[in-house]
Amino acid sequence: MSNPVVLSLTIPSQDRREACARLDRWFDRCPEAAVAFSGGVDSALVAFWSRRVLGPGRCTAWVADSPSLKRSDLQIAERFCAEHGIPLQILETQEIQDPSYVRNSPDRCFHCKKTLYQTLISKLVEIPRDVWICSGANLDDRGDYRPGLLAAEQAAVRHPLLECGIGKRLIRELAREHGLEVWDKPASPCLSSRIPYGQPVTPEKLARIEAAEDVLAAAGFPICRVRHQGTAASVEVPSTRMGDLVACWSEIHRKLLGLGFTAAMLDPEGFVSGKLNREIGKASN
Repeated sequence: MSNPVVLSLTIPSQDRREACARLDRWFDRCPEAAVAFSGGVDSALVAFWSRRVLGPGRCTAWVADSPSLKRSDLQIAERFCAEHGIPLQILETQEIQDPSYVRNSPDRCFHCKKTLYQTLISKLVEIPRDVWICSGANLDDRGDYRPGLLAAEQAAVRHPLLECGIGKRLIRELAREHGLEVWDKPASPCLSSRIPYGQPVTPEKLARIEAAEDVLAAAGFPICRVRHQGTAASVEVPSTRMGDLVACWSEIHRKLLGLGFTAAMLDPEGFVSGKLNREIGKASN
């Protein structure tokens, strides 16, 4: 994978073994698992472990397909499940039709996850068995702004990584140790996260953002964000790659304008995950 996450196995092997044992015990108690799978490393580890303990007959990965999901992430999810023998189901979710989601207030993720879990539950009622819905939420999510966790609570979703006290670094170490090709996959939140709060989410904006990030990826910047600021594009890449981006900016700028942006600019701060959440803190002060 290009530009992998830099990670050395710094967590003692004993701690990794104990984490594996906790996950084994957790899934031993699980009658059947329906994993909300995004294609990212967190939910991938959950899906892998459910298959490892429960077998293919008692686990399923469910991917929510909508305009806010990158096609590349859907393809990664499909390949991962095929590689590891995990049954996969594609859910066509309709959050883009929910006015509360489209409005794009700071609780947008709540409405997205609510739609996901309601759609998933509607499918699971057809199964005459006890099934636990599982997410990839982990220990590190407790310190971040995660309105989707409230939707999960309301839907009685379980979080095996969080409940087993496993955080992001250990997740990546376990994923690499068990040969999961997504162990170093950069975080890839939904495309709606590129639109500032208060600016409506539309399918057209989401498609433009995805196409713009594809332009960056094709130019050698797989880790990037294109923020949809009104009608303009604000481009972020890791600060260590800023010089490389400047060197080819003229061509990238031309292509971004060709996608329908009225302007395109470089963010001098560089890539920062969750940057738009800063506005939430300002509003509360």
